[in-house]
Amino acid sequence: MDLFLKAMKGENKKSRPPIWLMRQAGRYMPEYRTLREKYSFMGLCKHPELIAEVTELPIKRFGFDAAIVFSDILLITETLGCELHFEEGRGPVITPIESVDSLVHHPVVPSMQFVMDGIRLLKERLQVPLIGFAGAPFTVASYLIEGGVSRDLKKTKRWMIENPESFHQLLQVIKRATIEYIQGQIEAGVDCIQLFDSWAHVLSWNHFEEFSFRYLQDIVSEFKKIPIIVFCRGSSFFYEKLAQLEPQVAISLDWHCDMAHIRKKLPKTTLQGNLDPDILLAASREQVVQEVDLLLEKMKDDPAFICNLGHGILPTTPEENVYALIETVHKNKI
Repeated sequence: MDLFLKAMKGENKKSRPPIWLMRQAGRYMPEYRTLREKYSFMGLCKHPELIAEVTELPIKRFGFDAAIVFSDILLITETLGCELHFEEGRGPVITPIESVDSLVHHPVVPSMQFVMDGIRLLKERLQVPLIGFAGAPFTVASYLIEGGVSRDLKKTKRWMIENPESFHQLLQVIKRATIEYIQGQIEAGVDCIQLFDSWAHVLSWNHFEEFSFRYLQDIVSEFKKIPIIVFCRGSSFFYEKLAQLEPQVAISLDWHCDMAHIRKKLPKTTLQGNLDPDILLAASREQVVQEVDLLLEKMKDDPAFICNLGHGILPTTPEENVYALIETVHKNKI
């Protein structure tokens, strides 16, 4: 068994930690930028051969210990009858919804067969585990309501607070579609799933329990035979709650916490993270090595640790710093 799946099981003893990065197939790589000159982002996401090609880029270049399917958490919104496109400098744009009644649920797997076909191609080519993923219901709901990226989610929180019953109805619709999507990815061959609740950090503790965690729990309970990683911004605050998703769930931690402290609190949970992406972006090579060494020292002798960032790699990150990160991890023993 490889390092990544061993760490997911808490069995990676007497070896270095596995390493992969969120958004590892993306704009910081010149090969990806070259492809983007030829294809739109949606074009890359919807062609199985291109999905496979982009997913493989960082594996071939850097030798990461796991690959993550190249896609986007919002593609699923098209199966709910929403119009989605991406604009340069703005990101995703969706026609915002004002009620659950405006959604039409199309079968997810046939609608997103391009993802499943891309996964099958990758399983023929890759020598490392393949991670599939989906957006958590609260985060997907926020994009549907806001119509795109919002830093404060005011419209989302207003709906949630003023009409929690219909907000739950919306989350239930998204949850059902998400379960279908994950099942399709599993059947296509992924080895692991990561759930992204990227906007959970805007929630109070009580609202997190009611509108985020409850749905994460429902989704995780559907899949007993595949390891699952849960990432949410705010994980450094919600980690004890997220740990209740055990036994098969790992927690991906943001950079606002001390990994050694979390390990003491959660002695049996697989932990992923938690280097600040700005270190890779702005630090010198020597500083990157120092920061990575510090993280590895904190997690020394830990059989259930996966080295990653606390969020996705930033678009203008120098490749030499990615090499420095990987080389530092490869030469360390835990």
